[in-house]
Amino acid sequence: MSHDFDTIIVGAGVVGLAVARLMAETGRSVLVVDRQDGIGRETSSRNSEVIHAGIYYPKGSRKARFCTRGRRMLYAYAAERGIPHAKCGKLIIATNDDETGVLDSLQERGRANDVEGLHLIGREAVARLEPDVTAVAALVSPETGVVDSHAFMLALQGDASNAGAEFIFHAPVTGGAVLDGGGYALHIGGIHDTTVSCRELIVSAGLGTNPFLEAVSGLSPRAIRPMYFAKGHYFRLAGRSPFQRLVYPVPVKGGLGTHVTVDLGKQARFGPDVCWIDGLDYQFDESRRDAFFQSIRRWYPAIRLDALVPDYTGIRPKLVPAGQPDGDFEIDGVDRHGHEGLVVLYGIESPGLTSSLAIAEATFGLMEPAARAAE
Repeated sequence: MSHDFDTIIVGAGVVGLAVARLMAETGRSVLVVDRQDGIGRETSSRNSEVIHAGIYYPKGSRKARFCTRGRRMLYAYAAERGIPHAKCGKLIIATNDDETGVLDSLQERGRANDVEGLHLIGREAVARLEPDVTAVAALVSPETGVVDSHAFMLALQGDASNAGAEFIFHAPVTGGAVLDGGGYALHIGGIHDTTVSCRELIVSAGLGTNPFLEAVSGLSPRAIRPMYFAKGHYFRLAGRSPFQRLVYPVPVKGGLGTHVTVDLGKQARFGPDVCWIDGLDYQFDESRRDAFFQSIRRWYPAIRLDALVPDYTGIRPKLVPAGQPDGDFEIDGVDRHGHEGLVVLYGIESPGLTSSLAIAEATFGLMEPAARAAE
């Protein structure tokens, strides 16, 4: 049966854009729909903009594999396309002797994940690299960096558009169905009020994944996973950054600790923290400032409470509730839910930005067998 498009991608965040670019460059007709007014309006633009090296994740996990490969791909793509970025490096610090064992474990895990250049340094070397940081030891990650995430997403959108992909915004999907003859139909509301069909449906909707899937009739219950939301606050540091590199304490449950990143404009930003919430709520809780201050002063004693300026919040889509070990990325294809031509991306939190080009590769790999069978 004929369809309006070969592929529809729901969600124009960084991963959806990376998938759209790759799909369009294979000659498919591609439509990207998003309920927001432009690209990357949610998780993709409410993060630290860090290019992660791939240290933290269990060996063999998707996060480990996609982060390491995605990092290399992202640096190459950014250099090729002139996207602002910097390989500034990172220190993961131990503030006391009890935490040094964590650094040893992180080094071992990072090396198992094929992360280059990791090495341990002591108190004096930390002070030479970052004089304002107080730590007994640190793990140095020279491959960590930062990227202008919006410029990256604009480049992906441009590549996809040049290859023929179409984009529509203000486009909430209000309903849909699995078609009897194969493929999917989606009703798009808002200013569009139209129904479109496709052979392949890729769901990269982030925080909106479950509401979207619940609106599509005929899907197996296995297509929908439980989701949980963890909000993080970011405070920027007033004045010029005293740091040259990113500085992270050892990880905490649900996140990587209250760390400092330095963006391409040399602005220092602390966060995110971890606040479990029941729904999508971006309101900034300024009462979190004191907790930030107490955490930061352990390793940056010169911090002043009044130098912490509220900046923004972001929400991480989690597949496990509070108190559980972090979940992996999930890329659900026919083996999970039984629907040919459907891929659902779940739990794309950190390091999703770094991993985006590698996630697109994996998504494409799941689509190819179905595409060959349809020919």
